[in-house]
Amino acid sequence: MISKDPVSGRELYTPRMATVKRIERLGEKEKVFEIGFDGGGALGQKPGQFVELSVFGVGEAPISISSSPSRSNGSFELAVREVGNVTAALHHMEPGAKVGIRGPFGNGFPVGDMVGQDLLFVAGGIGLFPLRSLINEVLDNRDGFGRVIILCGSKRPAERMFTAELEQWRQRDDVEFLETVDKGGESWDGNVGVITTLMPKVSIEPARTYCIVVGPPVMYKFVILEAKKKGLPNDRIVVSLERRMKCGVGKCGHCQINGVYVCQDGPVFRYSDTLHLQEAL
Repeated sequence: MISKDPVSGRELYTPRMATVKRIERLGEKEKVFEIGFDGGGALGQKPGQFVELSVFGVGEAPISISSSPSRSNGSFELAVREVGNVTAALHHMEPGAKVGIRGPFGNGFPVGDMVGQDLLFVAGGIGLFPLRSLINEVLDNRDGFGRVIILCGSKRPAERMFTAELEQWRQRDDVEFLETVDKGGESWDGNVGVITTLMPKVSIEPARTYCIVVGPPVMYKFVILEAKKKGLPNDRIVVSLERRMKCGVGKCGHCQINGVYVCQDGPVFRYSDTLHLQEAL
């Protein structure tokens, strides 16, 4: 008997055939892949969810969805850094190549709770990949939210991702956008320093603000400390722990932390729900 997702009714273990429609280079080791299912059909994702991508003959890997549901158009985008066998094989593909997709899986960002609220996005490095999905979902429904503040950090100017979109966000009158790099250069005239150097530049109303944080593990502790200094309660700080995932359906145990399966109970959590997860942050 084939196990199925109780919500969508889709098979959990059998990939759906899909085609790589477009590939765009983002950085030295990063590309974005537009993917559509063979025979049509939407992915039906929520911001913050992920898929399991199969490169046939090589393996499978969990990858966060970078495009927002509001911009699906029958396809979706995966922004991928080349870090292993599966992602290396994906990076060597050309448009028209076939892949397998399982999912979407996991709990996404609590968008419904954020309606009418101020939002402070904090994206470090390729943490922008999954956060981009939520940011664009919010911007496409801009009237439904309060202030939108976006803080982006990269190691170097050359490692900035989705630069055209960053500039669009910077130019919007209804977005407050701040950016920094750890190490600048002669061509960089913006802020230099880790992303927490941007936090004091922003004033918020903690009772009506959600802070959504996605980035490298070392970043979380310090960003959360800055958020707490601003008076944000633990349940208004939202984080993603997707780095721990593997199978996507809670069977391999790779992502289990103190009885919590990140791939099923997350990857998105309120910080208040991670306090008992000793290894989480």
